[in-house]
Amino acid sequence: MSPDDPLLKILVCPLDKGELLLVEDGDALYNARLRRRYPVVDGIPQLLPSSGEPVSEEEHKRYGDRVGAP
Repeated sequence: MSPDDPLLKILVCPLDKGELLLVEDGDALYNARLRRRYPVVDGIPQLLPSSGEPVSEEEHKRYGDRVGAP
């Protein structure tokens, strides 16, 4: 996925329906509130609840520094 993909405006987290941020050079979508990362495989977001994985405190801070997440 690219940062200008129009889908980013309508895709939401499957757990809390909140905003997702594009991270890892377009290879993942990140929910900063729940600290969960969803992979993007071959340009297709994997947004099943079971596809999300928790991120460490270090990763959360790194993503926050790059995208302005809380």
